[in-house]
Amino acid sequence: MRGCRREGGLDGPVATGQTGTMTHDELLGRITMDPAVCHGKPCIRGHRIWVGLVLGLLEAGVSEGEILAEYPVLELADLRACLAYASELARTRLVDLVTA
Repeated sequence: MRGCRREGGLDGPVATGQTGTMTHDELLGRITMDPAVCHGKPCIRGHRIWVGLVLGLLEAGVSEGEILAEYPVLELADLRACLAYASELARTRLVDLVTA
């Protein structure tokens, strides 16, 4: 993974490179939920950019560079924060998957 490493579990550094070194908790600190902003959906640093939007873009194959160009208020650490948020949800919640 370009510019990213994971060591020492969730308490160790998880993102390096352009974002500097940030812990999992520091990344999660970039995610805000305010009932007055986007009906309380998880957003990035109080902006009206939903975590789910960014995750959907990444899922669709949109590059980090393209996302940052489209949303200049975002930083690379914000994209990592969205992934950290998704990682927490995957640990605590299950999604019903259709089995073949």
